[in-house]
Amino acid sequence: MLRRYSRHLLIPEVGLAGQRRLSRARALVVGAGGLGSPALQYLAAAGVGRIGIADDDVVDETNLQRQTIFSTADIGRPKAQAAAERITALNPHVAVDALQLRFDESNARPLVALYDVVLDCSDRFPTRYLVNDACVLEGKPDVHASIFRFDGQIGVFTRDHPCYRCLYPEPPPAGSTPTCAEGGVLGVLAGIVGTWQANEALKSLLGIGELLTGRLMLVDALAGRTREVRYERDPACALCGESPTVNDAREIAYGEAELDATLDEIEPDALDAALRQWTLLDVREPHEAVLGSLDGAVALPASELEARLHELDSSRSYVVACRVGVKSRWAAQRLRDAGFTRVRHLKGGLLGYAARHDDFAFF
Repeated sequence: MLRRYSRHLLIPEVGLAGQRRLSRARALVVGAGGLGSPALQYLAAAGVGRIGIADDDVVDETNLQRQTIFSTADIGRPKAQAAAERITALNPHVAVDALQLRFDESNARPLVALYDVVLDCSDRFPTRYLVNDACVLEGKPDVHASIFRFDGQIGVFTRDHPCYRCLYPEPPPAGSTPTCAEGGVLGVLAGIVGTWQANEALKSLLGIGELLTGRLMLVDALAGRTREVRYERDPACALCGESPTVNDAREIAYGEAELDATLDEIEPDALDAALRQWTLLDVREPHEAVLGSLDGAVALPASELEARLHELDSSRSYVVACRVGVKSRWAAQRLRDAGFTRVRHLKGGLLGYAARHDDFAFF
């Protein structure tokens, strides 16, 4: 046993005492997909004593591009079961709970209460809020991450630090954000971000280092860069603020929205000319907007658009832009539905514009 973990034992911050602490630790991974695959394997390899895998999905062929814990032979099998078998093969000294279930409000708090740390590897906003709420209410750290195309983000939310709701008080409007199935994701990005989640979880279990609390790490795999955004606890937070209104773990209502295919689009190459007469409406969220902006743009996050429509002039002409061109499409449709007649959205987003303009400090 000591030989297996010998490289850990050589690290002063871990050593024999730390390895014993890991052997007694319990980690719950919500979602055995792209993020869960690397996280699960590194937690098991590190010797975390008990690992829970909560996932009600089955392996699909499209998963194999990034969900490296599975093989072709696993197609059609329950993810929790297949992942548990892989972990046992990797490290037979680790106990595995294969929880073939949907993480929902009926089981969120009881499950979270059983473990010392929770890794949110889900890809649904209702689940992200539910994991956060259950963790804060049960006093357990929530190691969160998300990925899309070439972009990822990692953060840790605890009872004593800002929570997910402090960063995102409300989910984005339905239809304003794409899924990996709709927009794609670079397979290796899941490995980069999921492994970082495992790193934060191990630090939490060992009580070492500085966790990503109050900090959101942004990963741009295409540019090969990372950026950190700091944020504070929100006194008005519905969960951990001064007058909380969320007192139990309940799933948020979050539906789907259909987008109009007839909306006007503008190519990135034509944006500079268009802005001589049109106004750029930047609907990126604050943590995205630190990556660069264009002079004269009106900043109005998509998550606040509904509440702040009155701030916009319906007689003006707007080119609506976001990072990759998804929020902008939703926002442009919402403006048109509200009576704005001169609205276009930037195809490919500001990322597409930055690719053609070296002088634009986007990231």
